[in-house]
Amino acid sequence: MKRAFAKALVASSLVAGMMLHAADTIKVGVLHSLSGTMAISETTLKDTVLMLIDEQNKKGGLLGKKLEPVVVDPASNWPLFAEKMRGLLTKDKVDVTFGCWTSVSRKSVLPVVEELNGLLFYPVQYEGEESSKNVFYTGAAPNQQAIPAVDYLMNEMGVKRFVLAGTDYVYPRTTNKILEAYLKAKGVPASDIMINYTPFGHSDWQSIVSDIKKFGSAGKKTAVVSTINGDANVPFYKELGNQGITSEAIPVVAFSVGEEELSGLDTKPLVGHLAAWNYFQSAQSKANDEFISSWKTFIKDDKRVTNDPMEATYIGFNMWVKAVQKAGTTDVDAVSDAMIGITVPNLTGGTATMLKNHHLTKPVLIGEIQENGQFETVWQTDDVVPGDAWSDFLPGSKDLISDWTKPVNCGNYNTATKKCIGAN
Repeated sequence: MKRAFAKALVASSLVAGMMLHAADTIKVGVLHSLSGTMAISETTLKDTVLMLIDEQNKKGGLLGKKLEPVVVDPASNWPLFAEKMRGLLTKDKVDVTFGCWTSVSRKSVLPVVEELNGLLFYPVQYEGEESSKNVFYTGAAPNQQAIPAVDYLMNEMGVKRFVLAGTDYVYPRTTNKILEAYLKAKGVPASDIMINYTPFGHSDWQSIVSDIKKFGSAGKKTAVVSTINGDANVPFYKELGNQGITSEAIPVVAFSVGEEELSGLDTKPLVGHLAAWNYFQSAQSKANDEFISSWKTFIKDDKRVTNDPMEATYIGFNMWVKAVQKAGTTDVDAVSDAMIGITVPNLTGGTATMLKNHHLTKPVLIGEIQENGQFETVWQTDDVVPGDAWSDFLPGSKDLISDWTKPVNCGNYNTATKKCIGAN
C-alpha cells in the first residue's frame, strides 16, 4: 500500500512537473507547407519565424518565459491546414500561430481559429473581402498591391489590354474580379481583358503563352497581371522566354513572385518584367541591412534571399511581442485589443501601424527584375497606404467597413444599413 502511494505520489509529481514545464514556455505555432507545390514559397517563412523566436529568446524571451516553436507541415494540402491548426490549438496549446500562404489554406483554417479562439498572423498578400477578429493580416490587401500595380501599367506604361492570369483558387479569382471591375470603371472594354486560370503546379504553358502572345498582337500595349502561385511560376516564365516574350513587348507584373521564387530561375530572359510588393530585398534602410545580415547568419547561407512575406512575418511577430508586453499576458482577447494602434519599424525605412480592421499601413513598390534575381524599385507611393479589408469596386463590398473596436466591433459593418452582417 505504501509502495502504491509512493508510485502515485511520484506520478503526480511528474505530471505537475510537466505542467509546470509547459507553463514555463510560450508556444508559437508555425503553420507553413514544407512539402508540396507551395514549399517553394512557404519553407522560408517557417525559417523566418524560427529566426525571430531565436532572436527574442536571446533578448530574454517574453514575460519572463522562453518562446517555444511548434512546427507542423500541412504539405500544401488545404483541408490538412485545418486539421493541423486544430492540433496546434487543442493538443499543443499554442498561444499564437504564424502561418498559411494561399487564401484557400487561410479559408480552411479560419473556422477552426474562430471556433477555438486562436490567434493567427497571416503574412501574404491576399484578395481582401474578409476580416476576422482572430486574424491579423500583415500582407497586402488589393488596394496595397493589385490596384496600384494596374494604375502603374496604365499611367506609366500606357497599357491598354490586360491578361489576368492566375492559379485557380480564391485569391486570384477574387483579385481578378476586383481588377476586372476596376478596369471597366476606368473605361477598359471587356474585349481588352483576357482572363485565364490554371491549376496548382501547372507545367504545360505552351498554348496559354501562345494565346497571350496572340492577344498582345492587336496593336495595343498589352501586359500580364499575374496571380500565378507556387512552383507553376517556374515553367510559366521559362515558356515566356521560349516564345520570345520580352518585358518590352508584353510586360508581366506579378503579385506572387519575389526574390525567393526568382532564386530558382534563369532570370536573364525575365529582366524588365515587374512585381508589385511592399518590400524588396534591395530596399535601402538600416533596418533592412540588419535584417538581411541576421537572416544570412541564422540560415548559414549567403545565397539565401529575403522577400516581402518575410517582412510581413517580421512586422507581425514584432507587433505581437509588443502587444503581449502591453497586455501583460498571451490571452488572445487581451492581445488582440492591445494590437490595435501598435506601430513597429518596417524594413523599407518607415513604420507599420496596425489598424482597427486588423490590416497594416504599407508602402507600395513596383520593382523590375534584374539579372541577379533582385528587383530595382522603379516606382513607389509617397506615403504608406492603409489596408482596406473590403473593396470599393465590388457592389456587395463598397458599403462595408471592418472595425474591431467598440462600439462597432464588427468585421463587415454595413455603413448604409448601420448593421453588422456577420463575423467576417
